[in-house]
Amino acid sequence: MRWTQRLRGAATVALTAALLGGALTTPSAEAHVPRSGHLTDLVNPFIGTENEGNTYPGAAVPFGMVQLSPDTGHNTGYDHSDTHIRGFSTVHLSGVGCGLGGDLPVLPTTGEVTETDYAKYAAEFSHDDESASPGRYQVGLEGGIGAELTATKRTGVQRYTFPATDKANVLLNAGQSLHKTVRTKVEILDSRTVRTSITGSGFCQDTEPYTVHTITRFDRPFTTSGTWKGGTVTEGAKETSAGDERSGAFVRFDTREDRTVEATTALSYVDARGAARNLRVEGGRSYDHVAQAARATWEDRLDDVRARGGSEALRRTFYSSLYRSFLAPNIGSDVDGRYTGWDQKIHRTADDGGFTYYQNWSLWDTYRTQAQLLSLLAPRESRDMALSVLKIDEESGWLPKWGYGTVETNIMTGDPVTPFLTNAYQQGLLKGHEEEAYRALKKNADGVPPADSAPVGREANKEYLARGFAPYIKGRPHAKPGDSDYDHGASATLEYALSDAMLGEMARDLGHEKDAKRYATRAQNYREIYDRSTGFFRARDAAGAFTGPADPVKSEGFHEGTSWQYQWLVPQDLPGMVDLIGGKKAATDRLDSFFAYEQLLEDPSKTAREVWVNGPYDYYNADKYNPQNEPDLIAPYTYLSTGQPWKTTDVVHAALTLFTDTPTGMTGNDDLGTMSAWNVLSSIGVFPVQPGTDTWGLSTPVFDRVDLRLDRRYYPRGTLTVKAPGTSGSKRYIQSARLDGVAHDTTYLTTEDIRDARELAFTVGEKPSGWGTSEGAAPPSLK
Repeated sequence: MRWTQRLRGAATVALTAALLGGALTTPSAEAHVPRSGHLTDLVNPFIGTENEGNTYPGAAVPFGMVQLSPDTGHNTGYDHSDTHIRGFSTVHLSGVGCGLGGDLPVLPTTGEVTETDYAKYAAEFSHDDESASPGRYQVGLEGGIGAELTATKRTGVQRYTFPATDKANVLLNAGQSLHKTVRTKVEILDSRTVRTSITGSGFCQDTEPYTVHTITRFDRPFTTSGTWKGGTVTEGAKETSAGDERSGAFVRFDTREDRTVEATTALSYVDARGAARNLRVEGGRSYDHVAQAARATWEDRLDDVRARGGSEALRRTFYSSLYRSFLAPNIGSDVDGRYTGWDQKIHRTADDGGFTYYQNWSLWDTYRTQAQLLSLLAPRESRDMALSVLKIDEESGWLPKWGYGTVETNIMTGDPVTPFLTNAYQQGLLKGHEEEAYRALKKNADGVPPADSAPVGREANKEYLARGFAPYIKGRPHAKPGDSDYDHGASATLEYALSDAMLGEMARDLGHEKDAKRYATRAQNYREIYDRSTGFFRARDAAGAFTGPADPVKSEGFHEGTSWQYQWLVPQDLPGMVDLIGGKKAATDRLDSFFAYEQLLEDPSKTAREVWVNGPYDYYNADKYNPQNEPDLIAPYTYLSTGQPWKTTDVVHAALTLFTDTPTGMTGNDDLGTMSAWNVLSSIGVFPVQPGTDTWGLSTPVFDRVDLRLDRRYYPRGTLTVKAPGTSGSKRYIQSARLDGVAHDTTYLTTEDIRDARELAFTVGEKPSGWGTSEGAAPPSLK
């Protein structure tokens, strides 16, 4: 019997008792849950852990500060194809493309401690002796050692089962992580407690440093302990400090009578006192108690979406995507409300009326899908997330672009924070903070951060405001760490214009008419990079001339994409873009070529895998849809604006086949839930086609019925049911739609529709119909 199997029997009884009596036992829920009765059993945390999905299988609770997960040597943490575990570290972000986090990898071992490099002391493991579910991870390591992980919001709890020995060790490695370590301090405070301070930097490129404080408390005294620095281990030492050298501590137990050792590690991005307080409030509970609570938390969260119909595999990929959508952003404030702001000063949320401060902002990705999904299913947390972003502006002087922990990384380009915040505004999450948000967004849209500040903001704004485009200046030295808009002038122009459109809508709502007109005019700047000689967008140089290859497949100046893929990133004015191309017929022909539509009809899955997809990081030299990256995520919904909405469903359903219940079942990097949220929303049939507004495009759901449980403080009806009885691979075309029983002929909803309605019902058939093809049926342009 494998090590993990021996543990499951005792845990099952306790978990069943903890979860019975809730919503899962009600008749209305029975149809959407697995035979076990637990939605968490539909979640496979190993999805995306191979082929650069870069997810992690370890333990976390929704939006938790701690993600306790194994690191195997991959630059972002865990790769399913690896065979050794270097440690179980406390910080991970789901689906990032570069290494960050991985702080304090901890590993149980036996025998003498002689090696301090975790690449060399890594423990072998087998997937046959490994399992994971939401809030829990278990694995058997070489030498007969078992490891179990679970988490609370701010702590990670470990239980290690050793063979009978007087040299059962736990190694706490402060000096190695997934990023560059700048300095560390390790202290053994008493016979049960180890404290560390870890300062690191780097995410894809050099960044400003940040510090995380940890304290680990064991459930019983260790028999001996020591520290290491570099390659030297010193038994009996109580403290060590280092720069970028390896450093850490080991503690030893006698397990000849009691073979288990439990430990709780608390984090704080503020100070050691914050970590200790987090431990005192959230720690002190047994592993089993914490694991049961974590699972119950996930059950409640997942039960907000009740999908019925579809295959078991389809529901597993769906609920696994839903799970990953709730992993970030992450709590940044301690239990006492203190947090470290981007001014590197300590602040307290209680001083601002009380809210939870969040951090980790992959905005270039999440503004397109995940922000909208969270505004629908987690509006209270989404409100606090938006307020946290406003705090960044208040405390550091500028809004973020890609924030990690307490610093700006400046990774990716454009102006993603604007549609992120205007989405929060349009979804009703900024009540009482509308003008505050508008002032911050206006400053961001009309200026450039000071040279002595960390953020780059709209780096090419001077040229954009003067001439209507961000220039592509190849080889221009970067003024600050991170990516540069000048390296991607064409796509930056499109993203600036998109953001101007969304800000213009907010300005108009708030009565700032002059600003609204100005931003609406700037929203048309996508036209400034349209090359009529090629019929595609094209980068301009500093002098204003088109530059780079004329062939749109080989285009330059587009971030992680080509002109083919970026041509549809004009959600603010698709009718205008369609006219530029030559009208609906010409635009439809180009879309059909882009999606290889005729091949798709013959074999959707093969087309998606062999025609669309090249490789996880093959962004360039392509004239086809890339469903594994962000620039053309909304492209399938362009058919809504060309009068052929059934083709949106054809393309979306083909793309959904790329999500599978396997370690390779992600479409590229998950990017903090972006791709997972795309799967969830597209599966339900309601998708944010104009990110930053309150417009949701419609396509055929893949489930017969989906019941959404909504927060009544934001959605007074409390529920929304989406029905498509009989939907299938062959019966996938919308024949008609009804909203609360009334015919609904447009291909979109507004957030107000969602607030007021209880049911969206589709009738589906085997052939396309005239639904959604009439004049005025498409999502409106913003002008």
